[in-house]
Amino acid sequence: IIIIIIIIIIIIIIIIIIMAYSYSTSVIGIVIFYDALREWVAIESDSSNVLKRPDLHHMMEKAAQKLRLMGGMVELVDIGQQELPDGQTLALPKVVTAQFGSDPNKRTVCIYGHVDVQPAKMDDGWATDPYNLTDINGNLYGRGASDNKAPVLAWIHAVEAYQALHMELPVNVKFIIEGMEETGSNGLEDMIVAQRDIFFSDVDYIIISDCGWLSRRPALTYGTRGNCYFFAEVIEGPKQDLHSGVYGGTVIEPMTDLIGILDTLIDPNGKILIPGIREAVAPLSDEEWKMYQDIQFDLENYKNKIGVDQLMYNSKVDLLAHMWRYPTVSIHGIQGAFSDHGTKTVIPAKVVAKFSIRQVPNMDPAVVKKQVTDYLHLVFSKRKSPNKLKVTMVIGAKPWLADTQDPVFEAGKAAIKRVFNVDPDLIREGATIPIARTFQDVTGKSIIMMPIGGFDDGLHSQNEKMSRYNYIEGTKYFIAYLHEVSLIKKTSV
Repeated sequence: IIIIIIIIIIIIIIIIIIMAYSYSTSVIGIVIFYDALREWVAIESDSSNVLKRPDLHHMMEKAAQKLRLMGGMVELVDIGQQELPDGQTLALPKVVTAQFGSDPNKRTVCIYGHVDVQPAKMDDGWATDPYNLTDINGNLYGRGASDNKAPVLAWIHAVEAYQALHMELPVNVKFIIEGMEETGSNGLEDMIVAQRDIFFSDVDYIIISDCGWLSRRPALTYGTRGNCYFFAEVIEGPKQDLHSGVYGGTVIEPMTDLIGILDTLIDPNGKILIPGIREAVAPLSDEEWKMYQDIQFDLENYKNKIGVDQLMYNSKVDLLAHMWRYPTVSIHGIQGAFSDHGTKTVIPAKVVAKFSIRQVPNMDPAVVKKQVTDYLHLVFSKRKSPNKLKVTMVIGAKPWLADTQDPVFEAGKAAIKRVFNVDPDLIREGATIPIARTFQDVTGKSIIMMPIGGFDDGLHSQNEKMSRYNYIEGTKYFIAYLHEVSLIKKTSV
C-alpha cells in the first residue's frame, strides 16, 4: 500500500509540473508574459538619472501592484534618502517585498531582483526604441529586457502558473525587488540587516537571476568578482584651463602626470604591477582547472561576439580563469579631459582618472585601497611634480563564492536537466553583484545564481534583448526548480 501511495504521489507531482509547463507555453501564457514585459520595459526606470526618479518610483509601484493582484502579502519598504553631489537629498525608491505562502512544513525561497536599468537612448546606437519592447526574429529588444526585468517577471510567472491551475505552491516564495542596483543598491544593505530576523528569518535559500549564460548551454553561477573603483585626481595645477600654444612648455601639465601614473598600473600583458595584489589571489586548484575544461565555451565565437582579432590568452582555461577568478585593472575614463568632437588646444587644470580593480578571493577591499593609494603616491612622488595627487576608493564591493555541492545547487542541476535535457555549466561571473555577498554575510543563508539571460543579450549595451526562448523556457525552469527545492529534506541543511 505504501508503495502504491508513493507512486500516486509521484504521478501527481509529474502531472502538476506538466500542467504548469503547459500553461507557460500556451498562447494565453505567452501573450501575458510578453505584455507584462512590454509594460515594464516602457518605464524608463534609470536609477542613475535623478530626473527619472519619478519613473523609478512608478516602476516600484508597478511591481508591487503586480504582486498584490496575485494575492501576495506585499510591502513597500522605505529605505531612506539619497544625498546628491550638490548636498540635496532625494527619496530612494522603496523596496518591494512580497510573500506567497507561510507553511512552516515547506521550504522557503526568496527571489531577489531589480527593476532599475542602465541609461539608454537612440543616439547611443540602438536600432529600435530602447523603451518600446520590439520583437525581431524571436528576440525581445528593450532596455532592461534581460537585466533584469524579464528574469524577475519569469519568477512571477512561475508563481502565476501554479495559481492559474489552482495548484498549491510546493514551497513558500518570497520576493525582494529593489530599484537602485545599477548605482550600487543604495540603502539596501541596511534594510537587509534590519530585516534579518524578520523577513529573512524563515528563508532557506536566496535566489538571484541577475546574470547570464556563458554559451547556449544553461548555467548555474557560483561566484562573482568584487569591485574596487577608484578616482585618481591630479589637482592644484594651473588655476584654470590654459591655451596649449601660449602656455605649453612652461607648466607641468596635470594630464601628463595622470597618464604617467596610470601607465604604471598594468603592463602590456595585463599583469597588475601594484605590489601585493597578485600575491593575495587564491591559487587555481586542480579541481577548478577540471571544471573549466568541461565548460562549453568557444574562443572563436567569443572573439567574434566582441569583435576582436586577438585575446589576452589563447586557451579556454586561461581565458575563463582570468575572466572569473583573477583580478583585473580597467581604466574607464578621464574627467576634465577634452572628449567632444573636433579639436580643442587646451591644457586641463584638473583631471580625474576613473579605474577599477575587479577583486577575487582572497582579496579584501580595505587592503586593496591601501595598496593602490600607497603605490600611486609613491609613483607620483618620483615624478617630482608640483601638482598634487588625491586617490579615493568610491566602491569597495567584495567577491562572492558559493559551495556547488550545496543542495540548492543540486536542485538547480535537476531542474535544468528536466527542462533543457542537459547538464548545466557551473560558471563564475566576472562582473560584480554586491548583493550576493551582502545576503551571504548578513543572513547566513545559502545563495544561488540562476541565470536565464543569453550569452549575447548585450547587458548594459546597445540593443539589449531577451530571447523569447529564454523567457519562456526560463519560466518553465523556475517552475521545475520550485518543485526540486520542495524535495530537499529539512534535515539536509
